[in-house]
Amino acid sequence: MLRVAEHYAITDTGLQRRANEDSMLARSPLFVVADGMGGAQAGEVASRIAVETFGEDGQDYSDPERALAAHAHAANARIHELSHLDASHAGMGTTLSAVYVGEQDVTIAHVGDSRVYCLRDGELLRLTDDHSLVDELIRQGRLTPEEAEEHPQRSIITRALGPEPSVEVDTRCFKARAGDVYLLCSDGLTSMVGEQRLAEVMLRHDRLPEMGKALIAEANREGGRDNITVVLLRLEDVDLSHVPYEVEPQTVVGEPPRDGAPETAASAAALATQAPPAPVPRRMPRAAQEPADDARQPKRRRRGLRRAIFSLTALTILSMLIAAAYLASQTVFFVGTDSGGLVTVYRGLPYQLPGGIDLYTVDYVSGVSASTVTPQRRRTLLDHALRTEANVSALIRQLELGQISGG
Repeated sequence: MLRVAEHYAITDTGLQRRANEDSMLARSPLFVVADGMGGAQAGEVASRIAVETFGEDGQDYSDPERALAAHAHAANARIHELSHLDASHAGMGTTLSAVYVGEQDVTIAHVGDSRVYCLRDGELLRLTDDHSLVDELIRQGRLTPEEAEEHPQRSIITRALGPEPSVEVDTRCFKARAGDVYLLCSDGLTSMVGEQRLAEVMLRHDRLPEMGKALIAEANREGGRDNITVVLLRLEDVDLSHVPYEVEPQTVVGEPPRDGAPETAASAAALATQAPPAPVPRRMPRAAQEPADDARQPKRRRRGLRRAIFSLTALTILSMLIAAAYLASQTVFFVGTDSGGLVTVYRGLPYQLPGGIDLYTVDYVSGVSASTVTPQRRRTLLDHALRTEANVSALIRQLELGQISGG
C-alpha cells in the first residue's frame, strides 16, 4: 500500500511581478496548484476559491476521478458567479492541477497550463497536457516545440476555471510506485526552465525542501517573469494492516500573506455576493397645501388624472423602446480592452446610460495584451466599431494566432 512519505510546498512572486496570484494546497493525500489570472487581484481571488473548494471536507474519494472533477466543477461555478457579481472580478479565472494519492494509484485533475510531473528511475515523466494556444497548434502539427517557445502568444490558455459557466476537466489515473516523486507547478517554473533542466535540478537533491528551493532559484535565475509555485511529494510503500493510516498535517512553506490581501477567497466571495443595501427613498418636502376650494377640486382632480395617464403612457413607450434597444444590442459586438489591458470582446453597444448603466456585457476575454499590438493596428482593432458575431470571432482568432499583431 502506498502513502505520502513526505511533501514540501513553496511559492515565490518571481522577479517581475508585484503580486502573487498562485495558490496551493498541500494536505496529504490531496495536493493542488492554481495559477490565477485577471486584473485588480482578481486572479488571486480565483485561485484561492479553487484551492479552498478542494480543501472542503465531505467529498467521497471512492471514485477519485469523479471526486476531483466534482471539486473542479464546483470551483468553476463559484468563480464564474463571483466574476459576474463583482465588476472588478469580471473575466477572472485560474488554472488547476490536482493530485490525489490512493493506495496504488495517483489520480490527476487538470485544467490550463499548470503541470504535473513524476520523477521515476531518474526520468521525468510529464503527466498533463497544456490547454494552451501553442500546445493546441503543436498537436495540430502547425507549430514545432521549438517554434512554440518563441511564439508571441505562448502564454494564452484555451481552458481555465471561471471564464465560462461550464468547463471540461481532464482526469486520469497513473499507476504509482514507491519512491516516485511528484511535482505540481505553475507555468512560472516551466516557462523559465526546460524539462531536461528540471530533471537535472531534481536529481541533484535527495531532500524535497532543497529540491523545491533549487527549482525556485533556477526559475528566478532564468528571469523569473511570473509567479512560481512548486509542490513536491514522495511516495513510500507501507504495511498498514495493523497501523491506522494517519493523514499528515499540512506542511506549506512559502511566502507570507501580503498586507491588505483578503484572508481567503471564500471571504472575498462572501463580501462580493452580499446584497447591496436597499436604496433609501429621498423624502421630498411636502408641498404647501392650498386652502380648500370646493369649486376648484373637480378641475384639479381631472388635471391630476390627465397627468397620470400621460406619465403612464410615456413610461410604457419608454420601456418598449428600451426593451427593443436591448434586444437589438444583443446581436452586435465590439472590441475593446478590459481593466487589465487585455483585448476583450463585448456584446452590445459601446455606451453608458446616466446612472452608470452599461449597454454592453463582456462576451470573451482573449488573454492577448493590447500592448502587443502595434499602434496602427490598435486604432483599427479597438475602435469600438459594431461587428457581427462571425466577424468578431474571426478577428479574435487571427489575433490569438499572432496574425494581426504586426504593423
